[in-house]
Amino acid sequence: MGKHQAASLPIIPLARGSVLLPGLVQRVTVTSSRPDVPALLAHVYERAATKGPDGRIDSVPIACIPLASPHVGPNGQLLISNGEEVDSSTLQDINPGSARKSDLYNFGVAARIIGIDGRGQGEFALRVEGTSRIRLDSITQERPYFEGTVTYFNDEVNPADKQLHELFALLKARSRELVTILRISSLLPRTKGGPPLAPAITKRLEMLIMRREFKDAGLLADFMANLVETSHEEKLEVLAALDVKVRITKVIELLERQVGGIKNNFKITTFTSVPVQILDRLNETPRKPNSLPTLPGMPFVPPSYNQMPNGNDQDNDQEANELDDLKRKLQAAKLPPEAAKTADRELRRLQKMMPMNQEYQVTRNWLETLSEIPWSAVTEDRLGPDTLARARKQLDDDHYGLDKVKKRLIEYLAVLRLKQSINDSVEAKIRKAQEEEAASGAESHNVGEIDSPTAPDQSPATGSESAKLQILKSQRMVDKSPIMLLVGPPGVGKTSLAKSVATALGRKFHRISLGGVRDEAEIRGHRRTYVAAMPGLIVQGLRKVGVGNPVFLLDEIDKVGAASVHGDPSAAMLEVLDPEQNHTFHDHYVGMPIDLSKILFIATANTLDTIPAPLLDRMETIYIPGYTTLEKRHIAMQHLVPKQIRVNGLAEDQVTFNQDVVSKIIESYTRESGVRNLEREIGSVCRAKAVEFAEAKDTGHLDTYKPLLTVEDVENILGVERFEEEIAERTSRPGIVTGLVAYSTGGNGSILFIEVADMPGNGRVQLTGKLGDVLKESVEVALTWVKAHAYELGLTPEPTTDIMKERSIHVHCPSGAIPKDGPSSGIGQAIALISLFSGKPVPPTMAMTGEISLRGRITAVGGIKEKLIGALRAGVKTVLLPAQNRKDIKDLPQEVKDGLQILHVSHIWEAIRLVWPDSRWALESSFAGIESRL
Repeated sequence: MGKHQAASLPIIPLARGSVLLPGLVQRVTVTSSRPDVPALLAHVYERAATKGPDGRIDSVPIACIPLASPHVGPNGQLLISNGEEVDSSTLQDINPGSARKSDLYNFGVAARIIGIDGRGQGEFALRVEGTSRIRLDSITQERPYFEGTVTYFNDEVNPADKQLHELFALLKARSRELVTILRISSLLPRTKGGPPLAPAITKRLEMLIMRREFKDAGLLADFMANLVETSHEEKLEVLAALDVKVRITKVIELLERQVGGIKNNFKITTFTSVPVQILDRLNETPRKPNSLPTLPGMPFVPPSYNQMPNGNDQDNDQEANELDDLKRKLQAAKLPPEAAKTADRELRRLQKMMPMNQEYQVTRNWLETLSEIPWSAVTEDRLGPDTLARARKQLDDDHYGLDKVKKRLIEYLAVLRLKQSINDSVEAKIRKAQEEEAASGAESHNVGEIDSPTAPDQSPATGSESAKLQILKSQRMVDKSPIMLLVGPPGVGKTSLAKSVATALGRKFHRISLGGVRDEAEIRGHRRTYVAAMPGLIVQGLRKVGVGNPVFLLDEIDKVGAASVHGDPSAAMLEVLDPEQNHTFHDHYVGMPIDLSKILFIATANTLDTIPAPLLDRMETIYIPGYTTLEKRHIAMQHLVPKQIRVNGLAEDQVTFNQDVVSKIIESYTRESGVRNLEREIGSVCRAKAVEFAEAKDTGHLDTYKPLLTVEDVENILGVERFEEEIAERTSRPGIVTGLVAYSTGGNGSILFIEVADMPGNGRVQLTGKLGDVLKESVEVALTWVKAHAYELGLTPEPTTDIMKERSIHVHCPSGAIPKDGPSSGIGQAIALISLFSGKPVPPTMAMTGEISLRGRITAVGGIKEKLIGALRAGVKTVLLPAQNRKDIKDLPQEVKDGLQILHVSHIWEAIRLVWPDSRWALESSFAGIESRL
C-alpha cells in the first residue's frame, strides 16, 4: 500500500452492521436521532459554496467510519475463530448519532455525497460512494459532528507479481462459480429465504466480473465481499486489509464458504469438484426441482456468452441480451455513416455503464429512438401503366369537385412515374458499365502479370471507366415531394383529401395537429440531456409510420402559437417545409440530420392571415373555396346520404332522398362553406325515418310506412326554415337594382337588392343596411360619377346644374342584420342612381356586379362562381360582369352557363346601353366611354 498525505475530514459514523467499501454506493438513513448528519451536511454545503458558483457537494470529501466490534482488534485481526457466530445480544446497541470516540473503528473509507433522497418532511437519506481506504489517526471534534485527521491508502498492484496474478485468477473463478450457483439455486446470497435472483442480474454480475482487469483486483475483492453473506466483524476485517493480497485471500475464503453452503443446502455435494463450465451447463438442462441431473459423458464446450438458452428462462435471458438486441436493431436500421459512428460510440459507452447509472436509461432511450427512425426504409410506390387512372378514380370516388387539387396530385404522380423510368434506364447502364469495368480489369491484370509484375493497380482505361460510372450514378433522379397548403373554410374536405392522397399513392398516412402548438421543442424536440426529453412531432411521426416517404398532414397550420419565451414554433417549421433544407432536418433530441425530402407534406389552413410570410413562401398554396349549392347536392346524393342511411341502421330501400329534398335542406337549413352541418341535418332526417320505420315494424303496419321523402316531410322533421333565399322580383320600379354577393360565411352566392330613394333636402346621402366602409365608398364613387355626367345623361338642363340641389337620397340594402362590404356593388349603385334620377326602371331579371372607378371603368371582382350560381337559383336571367372576369366563366358548371345570359362590360356606358337598349343612350354613338389606357 502507498501512504498519502493526511487530511482533516468530517466523519459520518455508520450504523452497526453497515460497512462501506471503496467503489460501492450506500444509503445512510437520517432520522431525528441523527442530528450529526444535518450539521455535517450544512458544513459540506458551506465548503462547496467557497469554491465558487460551480462548487458541488460531491467535490467535498467526507469519511464514513463503521462502529467498532469487541471481537475485532485495532488492526483488523479477528478475536474469534473464523466463521464463528457472534451473539448480537451480548453487543451494546450504540446509536451512531450519539457515538463516542471510542466507539469508532480505526479504519474507514473516504467518500463523496452523490445524492440526497426524500427532501420532504420527515427522514431522508444520503447516498454516499466510497473512494479509497483511510485510517483514522485522531478525532479533533465530536460535536455537532465528528471531524478527525485521517491518512489515505491507495491500492498498489505490481504487474510483475506472479502470486498476485494467481490470486486474482482464483478470485475471478470463485466469483463466477458463486454467480453460476446463484443462477442454479435462484437464491439471494445476502438474505436467507429472500426473493429469487433474476437471470438478468446474474448475467450482469458475470459481465462485471469478467470485465475487471488486473489493476482492479482490490476493487473486485471489495465488490465480492459486499455481495456474499458475511458478519459485521468479517467485513471490518476486509476493510482493514490494506494489502491487496491479504484482502483477496480473505475474500476467496468467504466465497468458498458461501458456495459450499449453498451446495449443501440443495444437496448437490457430489458436484463439489465439478468445474465451473459444468455448472454453467446445468442451467441449460431442463429438470425438475430438487432432482439430480445426469452429466453427459462427453467433452463439454462452454457456450458463448450471447448464446440463448433452451430452457424455461428463455424470456429472462432475452431480457439479459437487450443490449445485443439493440445493437442488431441499429444495424438493421442502416444508419448513415456519421450517425452509425456516433451510435456505435454511445452503444460502447452504454455497455460499460451500470444500469443504476442515471445516464444509462437516457442513452438507451436515445439509441432505441435512433433504431426506430426509418433511415432507409421506404414504401415502394405502385407506379405502373394504370397508376394515373387508378389514382384519378380513387380521388374522384372520395371527393366531388376539387379539380385543382386533384390535378396537382396527378401531376406529381406523373413526374414520379417518369423519374422511375429514367432511373430504371440509368440502373441498366450502370450495371452494364460495371460488367465492362470488371472485364477490362481482369484483362489488364492478366497482361500486367505477363509484362511486368510491378504494374500499377489502375490503368488509365480503368480510371476513365470509373469516371464514366460516376457520371452515370449522378444521372439518377432524386424525388423531392411537393409541399402543398390547402386553404379553405372548415368542412370542405381538406383533411379527408389528404387521406385519399395517401390511399391513391399507396403510402402510409400520419396526421399532426399543429393547432395550439406554442413550444418550439414540440417541433424540433428537446435536447436529450433534459429530464423527460423526447423527439419532436416530426420524428415521432416517422417512428410511428416506420417509413421515410409517408404522407404527413400538418393540420391547422394557421393556428400555430406565436413567438414566446418557449421559442417560435412557426419559425421551427421553416426548416421542415423548405425543400432546400429539409433533407438535413436537425432534431434537438436526435442530434443528427434526418432526410425529410421524401415526405409528402400537405398542410391545411382556414386563412392565410396568421401564417408568417416566410413560411407561406415555402408552400404551394391551393385554394379550396366553399362548395356551391350544386356541388353540395352532388356530394349529398353520392356520399352523405348513403353514409347516413348506413350509420342509422337503415337499408337503401327504406328511405329515399330526391334532389328536391336535398336542395331544400341545403338552401333552407344550412348556410356554410363545407358540408358538416348538411351531414348533420341529413342524419336528423334519417333518424326520424328510422323511428318511423321501427314503430311501423313493431306494430305490424309496414304497409303504411312511406320510404320516399318529400319537402313537407323535411319541414316537419327539421322545423321552421332557418334561412330564406332572395328571389328576383317580377316587377321593378326606378331606383331598385339586383346586385350579386358571395357570402363569405356560407359560400352560397345570392342576390342583393340595392334600393335608392330621393326626397327634398340639402344634398345629404344616408346609408343603411349595415354597410361596410368599402361599400360606402362605392356609393360615393358612383354618386360622383353620376353627378359629373348628369348633363350627358340628360338628367340636368345645364352642365353647371347640380343634380343633388334641394334633394337628398337614401341608399339601403335589405337584410340589415347581415354585415355587407366590398367594392363589387359599384356598378349596381351607379345604375340604381341613374334609374332613380331618370325614372327608368331596371329589368327585374337582370343582375350585375363589378367595381366602378371615377372614370367610369368597371374592374374585376371575386366570387364569380358563387355569385352566378346564386343568381341562377334566384331566378335571374341576365348578368352583367366586368370584362376582366371573362376568364372566371371557364370554371362555371355547365348548367349555370346554359341557364344564364352573361354579358361583359368594361365601362359604365356599356352597362347603360345593355340595361336600357331602347333609350336614347343606346342610339348615341358618341359618349365618353372610350378612354386611353396609356
